[in-house]
Amino acid sequence: MARKIAIVLFNLGGPDRAEAIQPFLQNLFSDPAIIRAPAPVRWLVSRLISRSRAPAVTKNYALMDQPGGGSPLLPETKKQAHALEEVLSTRMPDAEIRCFIAMRYWHPYTEEAAAEVLAWAPDETVLLPLYPQFSSTTTGSSLTEWQKHYPDPVRTLCCYPFSEKLIAAHAEKVLQAWCEAGEPKNVRLLMSAHGLPESVVKAGDPYQWQVEQMAERLCALMPADWEKRVCYQSRVGPLKWIGPSTDEEIVAAGEAGRHVIVSPIAFVSDHIETLVELGVEYRELALEKGVSGYTTVPALGVHEKFIAALADEVEDLLAAEQVLRSCVGGRLCPKAFGDCPNRNPLAMTESPESNQSDTEHA
Repeated sequence: MARKIAIVLFNLGGPDRAEAIQPFLQNLFSDPAIIRAPAPVRWLVSRLISRSRAPAVTKNYALMDQPGGGSPLLPETKKQAHALEEVLSTRMPDAEIRCFIAMRYWHPYTEEAAAEVLAWAPDETVLLPLYPQFSSTTTGSSLTEWQKHYPDPVRTLCCYPFSEKLIAAHAEKVLQAWCEAGEPKNVRLLMSAHGLPESVVKAGDPYQWQVEQMAERLCALMPADWEKRVCYQSRVGPLKWIGPSTDEEIVAAGEAGRHVIVSPIAFVSDHIETLVELGVEYRELALEKGVSGYTTVPALGVHEKFIAALADEVEDLLAAEQVLRSCVGGRLCPKAFGDCPNRNPLAMTESPESNQSDTEHA
C-alpha cells in the first residue's frame, strides 16, 4: 500500500461572500495573537472593529469582482494545493499525496481541515504555512489552533524566507512586471509586506527581521541602478506599527519623480491587500503624488519556482530527523527573537545574520 502523506496548507482565509465579511473580521480580531488583551476586552474590541470596518471593507471586496462579493484567497489556495500535489506526486510516485487547506479565520477552518486529515488517516502529516516569514500572528496562531484539534504527530515547516527558489520566483515576477510596463527608467522598487504593531516585534517576533533579510537577497537579483526599499502596509488601529509604511514610501517616491514598482514580498496569493490596497488605493495615491509611473507585481500564485520551493521543503522535512525545521534546517532567527518556535540548540545555525541583534535590522 502506498505511503499516505497529508500536506496541510495554512493560510489566513477570507470571506466567501459579502455577508461573511463582518463575522470574518470578528474572528480575525478575536484571535489573542492579533489582539493581545484579556478575553473580555478582546471580544469587545473585535465587535467594535468588525462593525465599524465592515461597510468600507465590503466595498473593497466588491472591487475584486468575485462571486458574492467575497475573497479570491480560497480559490487561489486551491490552485496552489493542486499544483503542489502534482509536483510532489511526480517526485514521489510511490506515495499518495493529498493537500488539505486550513484557513484561520473562515472556512475551511483549521478544525475542519484537522477532521478531514484524521479521517484520511495519513502515515505522515506535514504542516506547510503559506506564510514564508514566521510571525506569532500568522504561522504561530495557525500552529496553536492546529494543536487543539489534531492529536497525531506532525512535521512542521516554521518558515522559508531564504529559499532560493522562492526568492527567484519573486525576482522573475518583478522583472516580468517591469518589462510589461515598458522597462521604465528611474525605478524605485518597494518591497511591501504586511505590517505588525511595533510592540509585537519588540516582544520577540522575528517577522520583520525575516522580511528584511529576504529583501536583501531579492535586491541582489534586481538591476543595480534601481532604488530599493522595504515597507509595510495594512495598518489597523492606534498602535505604533513597524515602518516605514508603504503609503509614506509612495509619497516620497512621488516627490522624487520615481517610477514605483510595488512587489508584495510577504504575500503568496493575490487577495484584498494586493488587489485593492496596492492595486487600487495606493495607485490612486501614487498618481496624486506625482510618481512617473506605478506598477504592481502580482503575488506568486502557482509560479513554477514557488511551487518547486514548497515541494523542496516538504521533501526535506520528510527526510529530516527533526520534526520542526526551517528552510536552513534548524533555527535561522537570531537568539534575541524569543517567539521563534525552533528552540532546538542542536539545530541552531550560526550564520553571520544569526549573530546580529534585532536592532541592526530595524
